[in-house]
Amino acid sequence: MIKFGRLTVVDADGRVHHFGSDDGGPKSTIRLHKRALHTTLAIDPKLYFGEAYMDGLATVEDGTIRDCLELIISNIARLEPTLHERMQCWLQRLIRPITQHNPPWRARKNVAHHYDLSDTLYDVFLDSDKQYSCAYFESPDDNLEQAQDAKKRHIAAKLLLKPGQKVLDIGSGWGGLGIYLAQVAGVDVTGVTLSEEQHKISQARAGEAGLDDRVRFHLSDYREKTGQFDRIVSVGMFEHIGVKHYGEFFAKLTNLLADDGVALLHTIGRSDEPGVTENKVWMRKYIFPGGHIPALSEVLPVIERAGLIVTDIEVLHLHYAETLKAWYQRFTENRDKVAAVYDERFCRMWEYYLTASEMSFRYWHNNVFQIQLAKRVGTVPLTRDYIRDWEQAHRRSARAGHRRRR
Repeated sequence: MIKFGRLTVVDADGRVHHFGSDDGGPKSTIRLHKRALHTTLAIDPKLYFGEAYMDGLATVEDGTIRDCLELIISNIARLEPTLHERMQCWLQRLIRPITQHNPPWRARKNVAHHYDLSDTLYDVFLDSDKQYSCAYFESPDDNLEQAQDAKKRHIAAKLLLKPGQKVLDIGSGWGGLGIYLAQVAGVDVTGVTLSEEQHKISQARAGEAGLDDRVRFHLSDYREKTGQFDRIVSVGMFEHIGVKHYGEFFAKLTNLLADDGVALLHTIGRSDEPGVTENKVWMRKYIFPGGHIPALSEVLPVIERAGLIVTDIEVLHLHYAETLKAWYQRFTENRDKVAAVYDERFCRMWEYYLTASEMSFRYWHNNVFQIQLAKRVGTVPLTRDYIRDWEQAHRRSARAGHRRRR
């Protein structure tokens, strides 16, 4: 498997095994502390290596877990799936209707599992606006704050906002995007989230910004919403609903969107055929229960059946890899703060999650889709110049505001 770089494994009996070669590529050393790992890692390394690292039964002695996973995943990405992996994929597809069944009560439980954690955790690795989704790096030199600001501008530009419009934000997080849209475009925003912690913080932030009259956040399922909205945006939520609920999601979106409305869906996606996401069993068990990363071929037919028109699709390559790299760096710099709230096992779990996710975007088939939707032909301008023009104008405005604050 290891064709580039050198992986050294010290087994539980102290024997040293070398894989790959000293060809100038990356190097990493793993030490196993339990003999059972000799078997379990052969059966399902994508699940059991993550668990062993969390439990301290597999430790990295040469470099960091990020170095180790980059070496392993960059080599795996060059290989064709084995028969064993194809069988695992088939089994996962077979049970998918059960694992991704997502009625409102389960959706709330799944969201609480990940998002109702300590504020300290998210404060240490996210940007100051708590944007917990892929940033948009306009330049390789951008820092995380700049890239997340650019992401909000990019989304706002595609929404073609006008003052007074009603905007629905499905999966509104800590409220940063909704507050931004209200501030820069004068729109009226309703956000929905299933996270009690996110709801509490976003409500407080709207009040602190003096936007109580036109920004409000509801602790509710998007399926419970009624009325009509000129614009609908959903960022980083679609990955949680499960394939069998796609029809329900787009049918609701069609029902809520005004006839001359525009919607934007920002979601993690995969560039290959539908399948079981790499490392998905571990990720679903410990990080995102019920999650699924869609291929375009799973999403577009459902959009068509819902009576919506796809007016634009943009694929963001490597932007999420760079975002996760920045999150990992910030997390490791503040690791002691998280350990004081949780424990070492949790910290190792979070390190593994961030860096395994980064490598899936850097070397496997993961990316981000931004899909713009409308009900009518002609709702969106003929060319994409409007996106560039809006971004340029508001980038200048943001810089001018920053200079005034200084």
